[in-house]
Amino acid sequence: MRHLRSVTPLFLTLLFSYVFLLAQAKDMTNEERDQVESMLLRLASDVPKHYYDPNLHGVDWKEKISLAREQIKQEKSLNMAHVAAALDSFNDSRTFLIPPRRPYVLDHGWAVQMIGEKCFVTRIRPNGDADTHGVKAGDQLLAINGYRIGRDNLHKIEYAFYVLRPLPQLTVILRDPQGQERRALLEAEFRHRVHMRDLDANTIQNMQLEEEDWVREQQIRTAEYADDLPIAKLPSFMFGPSEVDKLISGSRKHKALILDLRQNPRGNVEVLQAVAGSLFDHDIKICDRIGRDSTKPMVAKSNHHPFAGKLYVLIDSKSASASELLARVVQREKRGIVIGDRSSESVMEAKVYSYSAGLDMLMFYGASITDANLIMADGKSLEHFGVSPDQVAIATPLEVASGRDPVLARAAEMAGVRTTPEDAGKVFPFEWPKDK
Repeated sequence: MRHLRSVTPLFLTLLFSYVFLLAQAKDMTNEERDQVESMLLRLASDVPKHYYDPNLHGVDWKEKISLAREQIKQEKSLNMAHVAAALDSFNDSRTFLIPPRRPYVLDHGWAVQMIGEKCFVTRIRPNGDADTHGVKAGDQLLAINGYRIGRDNLHKIEYAFYVLRPLPQLTVILRDPQGQERRALLEAEFRHRVHMRDLDANTIQNMQLEEEDWVREQQIRTAEYADDLPIAKLPSFMFGPSEVDKLISGSRKHKALILDLRQNPRGNVEVLQAVAGSLFDHDIKICDRIGRDSTKPMVAKSNHHPFAGKLYVLIDSKSASASELLARVVQREKRGIVIGDRSSESVMEAKVYSYSAGLDMLMFYGASITDANLIMADGKSLEHFGVSPDQVAIATPLEVASGRDPVLARAAEMAGVRTTPEDAGKVFPFEWPKDK
């Protein structure tokens, strides 16, 4: 389950500013215009068929499509902004365009995150462009390309600038810990991807190795603190059932368990159910799945040998979808204590559809279309609300940058193990993802 929060007016402004920002880098050919229009028309037909709400949230879909067609006709350079903007009009986290895979990756050499209600630079890749331009971990990010940053729009801006139409240059406004503001121009490093027509035996092998690396990155990481406190870091909910069994069998002998769901953005329902079922001694309803034609409970069945000790769940602003559901169920059922920062607020269920457009030159793309709303036992959705922790614990940007982890330290002390943020930060040290 991806997360991508929507703020429609800003999003439209961002997308429609691309043509000006890129200044006619490449004229759109008639074939490309036809491809983009074909994308729009395919989605115009499919969204009403698959979207969970037959009333489409009150969106006048025909009017949105008509407007987008006119804008595509007037477009000067190739972009899919108008198609993406039409989907964005639903204002939910799971309905969005998946643009064609680009032959390159842009890397600005930094990581940013909402901490509380402000956005901060949390990591700087050594010798990356942000490092070269003096950006420091701990700087507050105030704006990108003139757009102010907040909880309500960071995901949208990241989607627009990094996914939909990546920009090689970003003008950012930063505020250092002393309160001084400055402007920086970041130029991304280009890393080329393999084109399908360039495939050979070595390239295919390298792609397989990358896939294996990705699978390993999704696996649960475990550690024992002070020989008596198991800690499990779940990077996503994309691992296999055997990983859950291994985690629980190794934790049963202990009196407490810390589940670290920070930075966990996605997952599938079956894995979520398996994890939840391993924490309760009875079947538990996670939520009601409100689909287009039916309402069904999402139930986690107990595995009858669950972990029975104290439970502490860590979340932050990048804990999304399945992470939010699990944290809220633990909180609601008083099964454990949720610690950290308010979660992402991105909780819907969707299906991804794959498409192609064009004749001589095919363009492959996709769309994520929400097919269910998820309603908790209190009758509320977590979409746009998220999970508020029982115990607020937020690391400062400088603590993150220096490798300290006061949030994990707080959870460990609540579990009866005295530690320091410095020692807690060594449990799962940060590693930059491998270049793709």
